[in-house]
Amino acid sequence: MRAFRRPWANPLVQFVVAALLLFALTWWATGVLSRKAGKTEAIADARVTTELLGLGMAEPAIPRKMIEGDAGAVDRFDRRVGRRMFHVDPDLRTVKIWRSDGTIVYSNNTKLIGKKFKLDAEQRDVLENGATEGSLSDLRRAENKFETEEDGLLEVYTQIHSPEGQPLLFEGYYKVETVKQRAAEVRSPFRKITAGGLGAVLLIGLPLIGLLTLRLTRASRARERLMLRAIDASEAERRRIARDLHDGVVQELAGTAFALTGTAREQSVPPAVREDLVASSSALRRSLKQLRSLLVEIHPPGLNAEGLPAALEDLTAQASTAGMETQVSVAGLEGTSEHVVTLVWRVAQEAIRNAVRHAGATHLEVDVKGDERQVRLRVRDDGRGFDPLAATSNGSYGLRGLQSLVEDGGGKVQVDSAPGAGTTVRMVVERG
Repeated sequence: MRAFRRPWANPLVQFVVAALLLFALTWWATGVLSRKAGKTEAIADARVTTELLGLGMAEPAIPRKMIEGDAGAVDRFDRRVGRRMFHVDPDLRTVKIWRSDGTIVYSNNTKLIGKKFKLDAEQRDVLENGATEGSLSDLRRAENKFETEEDGLLEVYTQIHSPEGQPLLFEGYYKVETVKQRAAEVRSPFRKITAGGLGAVLLIGLPLIGLLTLRLTRASRARERLMLRAIDASEAERRRIARDLHDGVVQELAGTAFALTGTAREQSVPPAVREDLVASSSALRRSLKQLRSLLVEIHPPGLNAEGLPAALEDLTAQASTAGMETQVSVAGLEGTSEHVVTLVWRVAQEAIRNAVRHAGATHLEVDVKGDERQVRLRVRDDGRGFDPLAATSNGSYGLRGLQSLVEDGGGKVQVDSAPGAGTTVRMVVERG
């Protein structure tokens, strides 16, 4: 088991990726917000300029009869303030003065003078109630057909009055680049702050995360060493127990069984006593067989890649005794470490034991396959099945113990079952 088998499991990599995603998101958000803020600022500036031009310059200079379309009056107005208005703001492109019926009584574009267009609701509202409004112009409208700005224009209108006291609509068109300039002015400091702040976080956070990652790696390796030592100690204890049982109790039981059998064959033994001796000898042999099966479970002989098929056959022997049809298949385990082989055997042992004790199955399959990266185990029976979620909720020790065993060994286990549908235990572990 190695710490951080995959690069994206490394906290340092996760921190850098999260920081970059946050930077990209903030960069995009500042762009969107700055465009909105730039548009708001540009419209606000254009409103001030339009009110200055309309109320401060155009309204006082409007001669009588200009609203009636008098050419002399239009010419006098143009000489008085026509060119001067464009000196106030270099972004000003077009000026229009509207009558309430939609007729343009003045424009620096002489082709529009005298033309009549339909006023929209916003223009009528300003014309009737005053105030100043502005928005990006729609160049598809008929009165804008002579505008040549590809990026569009910002149009702002305000209410003025003629010398005759009639309300007029003063409209100014400004380059839309003003909006972009304002957006850039707003965006630049925000992005500098964002880049600086995230850069500082990276400079400060990377060493800290790196240090924590190093400590976590060392702790994981120490835990791995302790686990391996615990496994080794457990295996050593299992070997000792198996050896003591084999050399002690098993030998004594075997000797006693042979002695009883020999005694029962003597002619001097009464028939009734002979029957008791034979029955006792048979009982001892059954106990001896069970004890030897237990020894195989405690510590199977030859538990390695080459000996795993035989060890699994020994495990399924108890299922065969219980009347199940068994099938064992092992392939692709050449060169697999003993640690992985032991884990496969332990999980298979628990799954087979549960099938024998609880499943009531007629068929049991044990399938082990290995490739260059992983070893997969599948134990399937056609028994009565159960609800894994309910069993886990009820604190099933068998399932929790199986999951802990596999997780400690660096693998993943999945139990698929349902009442009446059998049970399949799957395990995947990295090949060591």
